[in-house]
Amino acid sequence: MKELLYGAAYYDEYMPYDRLEKDVAMMKKAGIFDFSHVTRVMDAMEEAGINVIIGTPTYAVPTWMVKAYPDVLAETVKGRGIYGARQIMDITHPVYRYYAERVIRKLMEVSAHRKCVIGFQLDNETKYYGTAGKNVQLGFVKYLREKFNNDLDALNHEFGLDYWSNRINAWEDFPDVRGTINGSLGAEFEKYQRSLVEEFLGWQAEIVSEYKREDQFITHNLDFEWRGYSYGVQPDVNHFKCAKHLTMAGTDIYHPTQDHLTGAEIAFGGDLIRCLKNDNYLVLETEAQGYPGWTPYDGQLRLQAYSHLASGALGVMYWHWHSIHNSFETYWKGLLSHDMEENAVYREACIVGDEFKKLSPVLSGLKKDNKVAIMVSNEALTALKWFGIEATAAGNSGIGYNDVVRRIYDALYKINIECDIIWEESENIEKYQAIILPAMYTADEKVLTRLKDYTAQGGTLIATFKTAFANENVKVYSDRQPHILSEVFGMYYQQFTFPEKVTLTGFEGGEPEAETFMELLIPDGAEIISAYQHPNWKKYAAVTHHTYESGNAWYIGCMFEECYLQQLLIKILAKASVNAAVPEKFPVIVREGVNEQGEKLRFYLNYSWEEQRVEVADDFEVVLGNGDSTKHEIYLSAWDVCIIKFEK
Repeated sequence: MKELLYGAAYYDEYMPYDRLEKDVAMMKKAGIFDFSHVTRVMDAMEEAGINVIIGTPTYAVPTWMVKAYPDVLAETVKGRGIYGARQIMDITHPVYRYYAERVIRKLMEVSAHRKCVIGFQLDNETKYYGTAGKNVQLGFVKYLREKFNNDLDALNHEFGLDYWSNRINAWEDFPDVRGTINGSLGAEFEKYQRSLVEEFLGWQAEIVSEYKREDQFITHNLDFEWRGYSYGVQPDVNHFKCAKHLTMAGTDIYHPTQDHLTGAEIAFGGDLIRCLKNDNYLVLETEAQGYPGWTPYDGQLRLQAYSHLASGALGVMYWHWHSIHNSFETYWKGLLSHDMEENAVYREACIVGDEFKKLSPVLSGLKKDNKVAIMVSNEALTALKWFGIEATAAGNSGIGYNDVVRRIYDALYKINIECDIIWEESENIEKYQAIILPAMYTADEKVLTRLKDYTAQGGTLIATFKTAFANENVKVYSDRQPHILSEVFGMYYQQFTFPEKVTLTGFEGGEPEAETFMELLIPDGAEIISAYQHPNWKKYAAVTHHTYESGNAWYIGCMFEECYLQQLLIKILAKASVNAAVPEKFPVIVREGVNEQGEKLRFYLNYSWEEQRVEVADDFEVVLGNGDSTKHEIYLSAWDVCIIKFEK
């Protein structure tokens, strides 16, 4: 794709009155591209020269279907759903599939051949929606019989089902998994539920592929854990596996705005989605105005748009064009407010649209060659939900897997060390100079052996607490922890606890407090980088370093304040010959890549009210923004962006 896409979701049926002609004119002025689903709209877009992405309309079920087939609603751990919300159906239900296929095929017949249609989005933010009815349970038992080669004794042994008389003596007696207290069985069921999403998207992709042209793509808006905004790895979907059914990865990313805008969510989401297919991707949804706390300051919409491009996005599209006038998302405002007139956000979008059009030849197709990777795992996420990091006899609550992932990612982000986000199944991990494992609680021995070999061959391996503790079936390994990797890290541990009045040695500028959780590390060849300061825990290490064959291994046994984590990561990565491209740190964020012409681009993004003046060592040319190449300086006003390029 040679052209940057910029647009918004458009729903003609939500309009308070017929204004298609006016909307098209406003879109054309703004440089907007959009989603559409009706011939009338496609006609108008085609006439205006606006590209369209068609979304399959399968993410909500109509009233007549639920009345005729009540069991089309998903049966979850809370029982059968009640009609009203979207995405409450059983995505495996044959009736739902029958009517979904019918509407998809009809839509493809009227849209696939259209000149304006450049691609198709499958469904919308697909999950399994907790579906756990009889048909899903039967599918799960079949899945387990295949996994354990029909050996029920092996299943009972590996999952520890003798505990509390949970043993299953016949496949026919398999209990409803919704009531299980066994973490292995429960986590495996969630893994199976995630596979339903993979199968569903693959099923839709096959249908769409029957109609689409060679030049049309198939995508999906993969989203993230939701904490009022996009936060971390999606618990209910394995992005890596789902992406195999797409010709182009896509995502939606939402984030805090105003004084809380940091760009971290934009960068994290982009880095993860880009690495799914090691290629550029589409931001199919992001906020324009959204809720009142998201109404952007002047300049922030533009800053956000270029932040997406800096991660490798090929296009940015807003949810949505206009603000609707009733129902659930009335106050999830689009580019236009409820009066449907031009406003500050729309006018800024016009500026961005014009810049995108002019700069497409330079900015499209940005490629990255990062030297650091964070390895993430759906299985570890699920396991740490069952066995929480802060779990006590009183209950299971507190921080989760994504908190650890984001602690590591955000620390790298703020010191301008870019990274990829990879999966256990990712290929060519040897290309990275450093790989970080945040709380990779579960991992099979093949993965751990692969990481051991990676380190032996000269890589730098960094792990946090809660790594390599249990196998792929959430069964705790019975030897020294971390399993297989204790030799690599040159240490082990037998105990762990919650820190109280514990500080750490070995840091410049202070003694950070150990937070949340701590493992009591026992060096066995490793160098102690940091130790616990506490009357009882002082004999244990908190951070260790070990040279293992040709590589280096670092283990971080506890959480502590981000600024000290930044300090530690700078030290570790410098030893791995990985340094930030620039000396600047947050709020000046710097992202780099190479465009399709082989030119190196550097994005300077100012996430603050403070004006910034930045020195650039090498000769450069300003692509966008304010800079003086003769003085080797660039200038950033509040919430501003500057893009420069270097000679090949």
